[in-house]
Amino acid sequence: MPATSTAEEFRISQSPFYASQHNEIQVFEAAYHNRIPILLKGPTGCGKTRFMEHMAWKLQRPLFTVSCHDDLTAADLVGRYLIVGGETRWSDGPLSRAVRTGGICYLDEIVEARKDTTVVIHPLADDRRALPIEKTGELLVASDEFCLAISYNPGYQSVLKDLKQSTRQRFVSIEFNYPPAGLETEIIVRESGLDPGMAGQLVKFAGMTRNLKGNGLEEGASTRLLVHAAKLMVSDIDPRAACRGAISETLTDDPEMLKAVNELSASLF
Repeated sequence: MPATSTAEEFRISQSPFYASQHNEIQVFEAAYHNRIPILLKGPTGCGKTRFMEHMAWKLQRPLFTVSCHDDLTAADLVGRYLIVGGETRWSDGPLSRAVRTGGICYLDEIVEARKDTTVVIHPLADDRRALPIEKTGELLVASDEFCLAISYNPGYQSVLKDLKQSTRQRFVSIEFNYPPAGLETEIIVRESGLDPGMAGQLVKFAGMTRNLKGNGLEEGASTRLLVHAAKLMVSDIDPRAACRGAISETLTDDPEMLKAVNELSASLF
């Protein structure tokens, strides 16, 4: 993150479209106002990131999103010294910047980060609500406006990649799943402009692929992939070609499974 960036750059200026499924908005708001960190659980592409954008807009707080990965270090989150114009200057990472500005720090797919990295968030996720910066000797105490949120996909995790109880028991958990068929159809129509009838067929196709999870597919088609396919169809791509490119080829490389998934789409379109 550039040293010159400001919190205003991370504010959501317009309301992102988000279709609520249950009481997740109310639970998030209650946790936020009670200064409790939030854990979002659910499959990929089901709306967790869009939900975070919606809540950041609703609460009028800047949103600092970090996509976690194997090489993510504590310095990537907290900050490091950089050489700027021949001088050594401290540059905050997204976590430190969120604490300083009273923003929301969202760590997406937290279990993808190294175990020694996730320990950094522990002091922020309990009653201390503080971030020690060892390299500068500074102790950042979070204001009431700061919020820590993390997410992960339980369906992907193994024994080696799971969220430790010492971490997860610091959070209020909100579970996400794919929307009911009617709502998912509405989302596709809203996001792509596709005809409702065709959007409904896409949702049926998604349900077929989700039934194959654990039986040849690691994951079924997400709502995000359905929107991608719908946008291709609105751009005059043949429905079967759109499903193949946006969904089938994305879900698997196995020739036999690819053939089976393509046959499912051909039965609908």
